[in-house]
Amino acid sequence: MSNTRVIIVDDSALVRRLLSDILNSDPEIDVVATAVDAYAARKEIKEKNPHVITLDVEMPKMDGLTFLQNLMRLHPMPVVMISTLTEKGANVTMQALEYGAVDFIPKPKIDVTNSLEAYAEEIIDKVKAARHAKVQALSDKKPSIIHSKSAQNSINTSKVEQAHNVDEVLAKTSIRANFQTTDPIIAIGASTGGTEAVRSIIEVLPADFPGIVVSQHIPAGFSAAFAKRMNSVSAMVVDEAKDGQQILRGHVYVAPGDFHLLVVRDGAMFRCKLSQEMPVNRHRPSVDVMFRSVSQSLGSNTIGVILTGMGKDGAVGIKEIQETGACTIAQDEETSVVWGMPGEAVKLGGIDKILPLNKVADTLIELIENRDNGIVLKPGKVAAN
Repeated sequence: MSNTRVIIVDDSALVRRLLSDILNSDPEIDVVATAVDAYAARKEIKEKNPHVITLDVEMPKMDGLTFLQNLMRLHPMPVVMISTLTEKGANVTMQALEYGAVDFIPKPKIDVTNSLEAYAEEIIDKVKAARHAKVQALSDKKPSIIHSKSAQNSINTSKVEQAHNVDEVLAKTSIRANFQTTDPIIAIGASTGGTEAVRSIIEVLPADFPGIVVSQHIPAGFSAAFAKRMNSVSAMVVDEAKDGQQILRGHVYVAPGDFHLLVVRDGAMFRCKLSQEMPVNRHRPSVDVMFRSVSQSLGSNTIGVILTGMGKDGAVGIKEIQETGACTIAQDEETSVVWGMPGEAVKLGGIDKILPLNKVADTLIELIENRDNGIVLKPGKVAAN
């Protein structure tokens, strides 16, 4: 396969140089052009035909969001946004992901050099993954990623570190008894493409649905905007998880960026526990950490869901959920922006149902209705097309 051709679009000469140096340091990436604004970018895209572009949110003449909309309507291609670490930047980034951006790279207002260099490996990974993302033309009725309702996104979280495994944060123990007298809890993990994939599920679930915990690879500063955006389209109450918070029906708890989210039992109830232990699989929050805590605290009284994302975080944890007798679901390859995490879970044999994204919410509703009617949650392995 040929090298990944990239165009960097940013009004900052410093950022253009830093990103060029970082991406060109990988032998499989070629930065074929840089552009100072959307008009220069349009010309370079026509001439250089890149696989991926990185796009600054804030630019003169035409802002990044407007350019992204035009691009995804007329010349759809994988886009990685460069997003400032501000509340406004986070909100615009969530909108960009809805319009079809594949991913984003956080950029602080100060100390840009050290920040971007610290994320060098992550930036390279995101650009490589973006090349293979499934995109299509944006229309007024259908956003641009091949999902049932929306676009997508992902993100890593903290400074790239050694890829520690889940055992170093949460030891594997024998599974507790299955607490079928309590409400079940749904555990959802995702990465690249995940913000919009999660939203497409949450927005169609009823207001009284069992509590949901979500670990989405996302940096600190962006998870609040993600939760707020989901809350605006959901009948359930969606918020960032707080340490010690009781998990209730009708609520969705999103792991804050830079924190692991665990589920712990407290008498007859379950609570959120936040942790800043080391990143697992280079992520904090880590899906594996959350899934293991769910398997140990709830036994089979849960449903595990793993959605689109690069890497393998969550594959081990969802298999442990399955081993308790709980039902597990993976998003299928066709509707995943990147079939890394769900693909790895399938390879490990930890998945009962492989579903297109637009079937996940209905399946969850059916499983909970069956449970409430005394029907076992896990009737058997099913692979749906």
